[in-house]
Amino acid sequence: AGEKYNRAATYYLTCERLQAHGAAGRAELYQRFLQTFKRGIELSRENCERVEIPYEGKHISGLLVRAEGVNGPAPLLVQVNGLDSTKEMKYRVGLPAWLARRGVSSLIIDQPGTGEALRLHNLIARYDSEHWASRVVDWLETRCDVDHKRIGLEGVSLGGYYCPRAVAFEPRFACGVVWGANHDWRDVQKRRLEKEGSFPVPHYWSHVCWVWGAKDVEEFMTIAENVHLDGVLDRIKVPFLVTHGEKDSQIPLKWAQRTYEQLVNSPKRELKIFTEREGGVQHSSFDNSINAGQYIADWVAENLGGHTA
Repeated sequence: AGEKYNRAATYYLTCERLQAHGAAGRAELYQRFLQTFKRGIELSRENCERVEIPYEGKHISGLLVRAEGVNGPAPLLVQVNGLDSTKEMKYRVGLPAWLARRGVSSLIIDQPGTGEALRLHNLIARYDSEHWASRVVDWLETRCDVDHKRIGLEGVSLGGYYCPRAVAFEPRFACGVVWGANHDWRDVQKRRLEKEGSFPVPHYWSHVCWVWGAKDVEEFMTIAENVHLDGVLDRIKVPFLVTHGEKDSQIPLKWAQRTYEQLVNSPKRELKIFTEREGGVQHSSFDNSINAGQYIADWVAENLGGHTA
């Protein structure tokens, strides 16, 4: 029964995600998805607990996955969404389970601009991602099952901007990982506006205006001017992994190379480009998530003090 509920939840989430903002029945569908996902987790007894982190008088919701075989405080990787993903999507890709087997816990969150934060609490995205990321670290430091000195941060897609920005301005993060770099999102928006063609999600411009709290595309483009990493990355002084698909059709490979080049003060920076021979060449390696995800899991375990084979 749990497996059937889990599968149904994935269908619901996919349907909800592809609808326009304000579409009739979308809010109800999202609530049904949350209920179905919760029921599936309960019945299948998965290593996954819902948590709520106080933020701005509301809360940021998350999924906590505990490290396996660890007695006492465990290292933990916080994982954040891109533009239009959710914590449940990232959970189902598999990284939390792969990390758990390596002795690393996970906290996957719906940060402002995504998932529950946007849909239920009207918490819109903000370019200074350290604002919410620091609150998450504050909360983690209250927990006795987390090693406070071994907390890392990973971001996928637009999280490839949020993550480096947060690690740069929040020194308590012990490492950082981007699953698909996103060095200059403002430039990507300008190119997309010029083409008005290949959109990554339906209803793209209304979606980004909703996410960022803009009244129209013109205001959104003004907000997007802040969403870049130039002049930021030299603040990072912890290990950092940049991954990218060789044929990413959304974010050009040059932006991954730019992020890597500007990590001048990271004691251990790495650029991993997934090629056609390996798989994982598309945006955030979604054409072969398990290949890229296992690589990331090994790197995180090695840098946060987990274990690999």
